Amino acid sequence: MTTVRITRTALTRGTLAALSGLLAGFAALTVAELVSAAVRPEASPVTAVGGAAIDRTPAGVKDFAIRNFGENDKLVLQLGIVLTLALFAVAVGVLALRHRRTGSAAVLAFGAVGAASAVSRPDSTGIADGLPSLVGAVAGAALLYVLIGRLTRPRRIAGEELEENESGWDRRGFLIAATAAAAASTVAGAVGRTLNGRSAQDAVASREAARLPAPASPAEPIPAGAQLRVPGLPPFTTPNNKFYRVDTALVIPKVDANSWRLRIHGKGVRRDLEFTYQDLLDRPLIEREITLCCVSNEVGGPYIGHARWIGVRLADLLKEAGVKPPSRGGKADQIIARSVDGMTLGTPVEDVMDGRDAMLAVGMNGEPLPFVHGFPVRMLVPGLYGYVSACKWIEDIELTTFDDYDAYWVKRKWARKAPIKTQSRIDTPKPFGRPEAGTVMVAGVAWAQHRGIEKVEIRVDDGPWRPAQLAEQDTVDTWRQWSYPWKATPGGHTLTVRATDGTGEVQTEKRTKTVPDGASGWHSVVVTVD
Repeated sequence: MTTVRITRTALTRGTLAALSGLLAGFAALTVAELVSAAVRPEASPVTAVGGAAIDRTPAGVKDFAIRNFGENDKLVLQLGIVLTLALFAVAVGVLALRHRRTGSAAVLAFGAVGAASAVSRPDSTGIADGLPSLVGAVAGAALLYVLIGRLTRPRRIAGEELEENESGWDRRGFLIAATAAAAASTVAGAVGRTLNGRSAQDAVASREAARLPAPASPAEPIPAGAQLRVPGLPPFTTPNNKFYRVDTALVIPKVDANSWRLRIHGKGVRRDLEFTYQDLLDRPLIEREITLCCVSNEVGGPYIGHARWIGVRLADLLKEAGVKPPSRGGKADQIIARSVDGMTLGTPVEDVMDGRDAMLAVGMNGEPLPFVHGFPVRMLVPGLYGYVSACKWIEDIELTTFDDYDAYWVKRKWARKAPIKTQSRIDTPKPFGRPEAGTVMVAGVAWAQHRGIEKVEIRVDDGPWRPAQLAEQDTVDTWRQWSYPWKATPGGHTLTVRATDGTGEVQTEKRTKTVPDGASGWHSVVVTVD
């Protein structure tokens, strides 16, 4: 009976030691959250470690995450970090039961890792970014030391001190300390989140107060025939809340437009320029219909959307700064656009200044940019994949050369230059659909931004290519819808689509992955006709 009692006691203490580790980890995170409110939200450990993990993740793994988790990839990463921290905390708690000081030291070491991650981030503002992780780790280590002490400290019964492996450890003291710690940590976390939320209130207020002026150069009305009336086709204009999002920001930057500044400087700049948000609004604005596409979009993928954008022509700002394109003797051939979160994107100067509607956008579909899409200002260049052109939350433009500087994604083995490839997609019928025999409308979209779409063709099984009916084209910078009335016969069939762009180039059949410069290949769907 004595052996059973001691075993049960040991099991209980082991479980409570694991719980102590979890409580210590929880305290470390919540205290860090509270301290980050005094520094900045991006300095919190989960954000800092998550950002560091993203920075060090190979391009293929990132592409896998986007392909399998879509826009939930960051949520999956955060959950993975929290789960890893929880497992680490449990292990440290169990370790501390035998080696109390070593367990507490492990918490401090992990805090140092978080601090190093925060300070080394591209958007770090200095050593202060490491404070939340360090202070949180100290709080967690101290709590673990106290809780484990309640599990290992013998107490006296009837004046006799019990052995450490007997059942005389301080249950009451442990429960009081654990309960108090859990309550205090919860309060600290709630206060931290509230304060961090308040720090974004000025940014929210500045967006609500923003009023977009009428553009000096408005977009032409979208032709009535640009939207086909075929069930299953996406709308020609993508609503803001449905527009795809692919970026590395774990916390969406909330930038106050009133304090935002943009600097233009670097090689070939005759004089540095700086602009406020109001400066841009006061300039002649252009309004354009432009379709954006992510380089992570696989053949037939969803990471493409269309919007009406309003902004300042970027080439005009560069000319004011004295910048010339390389074709006219300019010293710089690359623009490095920097975001407030430290992201860098490299764009060919020649493409920005060749007459296309490259802009610093301030509005999207008739409203100021949503925060998730770059408020207050983002950059976009028609015809280029987003990772080399569509810098969100932009705050700095540096003129340099491709030889002198590699931007964020180029350092991770993506191509330096990335014109959008000619692509097409079948939206209806869906893969593995079961349409009924008879006339079935096959329809979708095709795109080749800045070249336009000249022709779309459909093939059923291994039959001949047949021309699809094209919707009216808006501009060469927008996608184009198409449809094909298919006389469907019973059985299994494979439908394949290909497009021809405005230069006469036919979409290639060759399948390539998204890395390093975008996917290619024909999109096919398999259906069974009943």
